[in-house]
Amino acid sequence: MLLAMTTDPRTRRAPAGAAVLREDVTEAIRAAVFEELATVGFARMSIEGIARRAGVGKTAVYRRWKSKLSLVLDLVSAFAAQGLPAPATGSLYGDVRALLEVASHALRHPVASQVIPDLLVEAARNPEIADTIKSALFDSQRGVAALVVRDAVARGDLPETADPDRALDLILGPLYWRLVVVRGDLPKGYLDDLAASVVAALTRG
Repeated sequence: MLLAMTTDPRTRRAPAGAAVLREDVTEAIRAAVFEELATVGFARMSIEGIARRAGVGKTAVYRRWKSKLSLVLDLVSAFAAQGLPAPATGSLYGDVRALLEVASHALRHPVASQVIPDLLVEAARNPEIADTIKSALFDSQRGVAALVVRDAVARGDLPETADPDRALDLILGPLYWRLVVVRGDLPKGYLDDLAASVVAALTRG
């Protein structure tokens, strides 16, 4: 113990070989997972296919994740950790409109539009995926909605009884339906009108 405490850290040997996980390889694998999910879906996705698409050996994948499930769960959590940015425009309409803009860009991304529905289908069969999606995606977005509602209450734009969960439903529900389920385009002015409708619904209580 004493030796470990007094040894100069500069003299310690850096890990080598398998102990070193190159970040560029890790990122290549993560990108390959998104592409595989969008192309073949979770059920048909394999470690072999991921490794081939990433240009690495299977061992490079298994050094980082024990299975395709743990890989996807880690990816979903990392993606959700980026989260929606909490807007601070100074008005409820401005905050809602800003959230709609960011969410619409995310849902229109070609990979996201393929991956999200597939993972939701798998979540119905796999409790681990369901729990990860709920904690990683729903909880983080709920936190942003709570900040928007809190700021609106502080400004007097909303009553203290305003419900963040209802706000989140009103903001993201219509977008998800149109962009992911129906896969339709957003008409000109759609986000402006939707933001106004959300504000009207929230302020009515």
